[in-house]
Amino acid sequence: MATMTAAERREQEKAAFDAYMDECPTHQLMGIIGNKWSMLVLTELARGTRRYAEVSRALPGVSAKMLTQTLRSLERDGLVARSVTPSVPVQVEYTLTLLGERIVPLLTSIKEWAGRHIDEINASRERYDGTPERGGEPDHTV
Repeated sequence: MATMTAAERREQEKAAFDAYMDECPTHQLMGIIGNKWSMLVLTELARGTRRYAEVSRALPGVSAKMLTQTLRSLERDGLVARSVTPSVPVQVEYTLTLLGERIVPLLTSIKEWAGRHIDEINASRERYDGTPERGGEPDHTV
């Protein structure tokens, strides 16, 4: 039996870890809500059913292409439902599914936590970046 080199062992362990992460429910969820626009779209739809243009107006920084991709992705994940009303012009509305409604309290908690603690995070970053061993300038205020 051939022995593995340290590099081969690390590669094997990395492959096993990557497989684990692909199956990890928390990692998968963070991939959804960690998307730049997903959390904002879900928060907007938590206010009620919206037409595409209404969502677009509520999120002026999102391009049409990115909003369409985000809505499709959230629909694919079962968080958003899309309904088409055959009229002239065709009306398309988006609403949260039951699953989407169930994620709203989590999103609200994240937003509240961020609002309470982002200043602490930013101050910590400034301190960290200001230490010489981290490549920054010395922090003489500590």
